[in-house]
Amino acid sequence: MASLDSTQTIWVNAPMSSQSVALSQPRPDALEKPVDVKTAAGFLGVSPSLVYAYVERKQIPHFRMMGRAIRFRISELDSWRQQFHVNGGINE
Repeated sequence: MASLDSTQTIWVNAPMSSQSVALSQPRPDALEKPVDVKTAAGFLGVSPSLVYAYVERKQIPHFRMMGRAIRFRISELDSWRQQFHVNGGINE
């Protein structure tokens, strides 16, 4: 499960000092722009109504903005989609 903190802390030793300094950097997935249901459906190759059904059944990674607006991260959708990949072919 993903952490709610959108930064990660990196500890470095300050030059000419015996003290450590903590630097906070935003995680790359925290900078990703969220997409709406229509965009997510297009990315997955399914209808928006099927995406709504997945959300209702809590079968797809999503979050809500301002209570009602459903949003997705493409990176999360891509990893979710990969779990259904079947390596088909004659010479498996």
